[in-house]
Amino acid sequence: MSEPDAGQRAVPYYCPFCAGEDLWPAGETHGQWECRSCARAFALRFLGLVGAR
Repeated sequence: MSEPDAGQRAVPYYCPFCAGEDLWPAGETHGQWECRSCARAFALRFLGLVGAR
């Protein structure tokens, strides 16, 4: 598995607050999204991979 390219956005499928699917990119920073169902904005960030335990 490789890291996503810096120019691509990882698309969330559901809003973490209301589980709505009406999501749109928000802002110019990578990973910012807005939910038009509940009018909330949130950000996602890839931290890295966790090693096997």
